[in-house]
Amino acid sequence: MTERRTVPTWLRTGWYCFLAFEFFVGFATKFWQGETFFGPAYSVKFAEWGFDPNMRYLVGAIELVCAILLVIPRRQSRFLGAAGLVLLLTGAVTTHVIDEAPVYEEVSAPLHLVIMLCVAVVNWPVDVRDLLRWRPSESRK
Repeated sequence: MTERRTVPTWLRTGWYCFLAFEFFVGFATKFWQGETFFGPAYSVKFAEWGFDPNMRYLVGAIELVCAILLVIPRRQSRFLGAAGLVLLLTGAVTTHVIDEAPVYEEVSAPLHLVIMLCVAVVNWPVDVRDLLRWRPSESRK
């Protein structure tokens, strides 16, 4: 039998916590009323991008839920969190491509999209029905 190397649990947990923290900061800045350390208030940014300024609350809430799902130590929740962020980041990348955004925004969104795609693939369920099961059946262990 061949020995299989895996990433240590503490390293994986730290990575998911780091990613969740990044999206938690995104959530916090979307709900922040004034200027952020990323520039003008998101209400102004969303209006400049052609969206309703209050849409930032929906985007921030999605980021918060997905960040929470990333830190739950279950493959199903991490997959759902990453898949939700893939959808959200696809919209962000599209927005930044259409709008002439600063370089850090043009790099950040696509980079996070690729990272979340990798997280989703790593946590891809063996069976789609596993997403609906909270506890795996005894026969699958």
